[in-house]
Amino acid sequence: MTTVLFRGVALLLVLQVYAVRNCHRGCRCEVESFGLFDSFSLTKVDCSGVGPSASATPIPIPLDTAHLDLSSNAIAAISTSMLSGPGYTTLVSLDLSSNLIVRVGNDAFSRLRYLETLDLSQNALEELTDGCFSGLPLSEVDLSDNRLGELRLSVFSAKGQGRPLSVDLSNNLLTSVTTGPPGNLPNIQSLTLVGNRLQKVPNLRGVALRYLSLDSNPITSIEEDAFWGLGDLVHLSLSSLSELTAIWPGAYHELRSLQVLDLSKNPQLTSLDPEVFSGLVSLQELNLSHSGIDFLPNNIVNHLPSLRSVSLRANVHCWKAYKQGQFHRQLGQAKSDEVLTCDITGIIL
Repeated sequence: MTTVLFRGVALLLVLQVYAVRNCHRGCRCEVESFGLFDSFSLTKVDCSGVGPSASATPIPIPLDTAHLDLSSNAIAAISTSMLSGPGYTTLVSLDLSSNLIVRVGNDAFSRLRYLETLDLSQNALEELTDGCFSGLPLSEVDLSDNRLGELRLSVFSAKGQGRPLSVDLSNNLLTSVTTGPPGNLPNIQSLTLVGNRLQKVPNLRGVALRYLSLDSNPITSIEEDAFWGLGDLVHLSLSSLSELTAIWPGAYHELRSLQVLDLSKNPQLTSLDPEVFSGLVSLQELNLSHSGIDFLPNNIVNHLPSLRSVSLRANVHCWKAYKQGQFHRQLGQAKSDEVLTCDITGIIL
């Protein structure tokens, strides 16, 4: 048994040395070992900044590559042939950021059956075809800093295959988001749409989101039922919405699992009706710092029974406290009231 184990470890070492020695010119290969006696290994290949050779079809990589970085290589298009061959079928993470990508082929990623993380940020994408991400076990997709004018959720599951888990679409130039066919929505759990051109909260009904960020979009108002169907949401970020002037009562009433709400850096948001917070029974953290809100509604605690802290103005922080009730000779001790206490005077709560 010892001999077999020794031979296995020795073979692993040979494969690791082989992977590093056969690294493509200009790339950097690193082998990560794990498990009992380091009996398993994954190879990270960094081909960022290699240049024109990265556009080869495909660039040679070791057989057991799990993480591949092809960022900053002036790549203009992604095709199936570019991402096929030995080593690509085991990819878990692929970084294609900071290129010049204007087009992604319909089946460009179809052979990457284990891909969980995909970074396409800082490119020149204006459109994504339906199904281009379908069939992939994605846990994170970054499409920040592109030129997308529309995103259809059918790009993730148009073929009826796969259920991506997390999508990051930060800093695009999106103008709208539309859902795919009913019943064929992906199981996205984290979606970031930072820095887009969304003018309203996109319709994401039926998606099992737990994290959603709409920061830095030209959203002017958040209407009633804006987050309808997103009852699993835990963290919602609506920060740096420079044109946001109103949040309607009932906007959040579906979000009974929400724990963190970030409304910071919204200078034109100057007032909030108490009913805005209706339904947020699990909310623990509320961030209103650097916004136009100077005062909180008097009965905000009544709508937020789980609230622990509030950030207000630039450097004002509030937290829940209990105000002791007065003692009555006949009735005994009165029930304590929940109030918000702030670290600065002059704040009406």
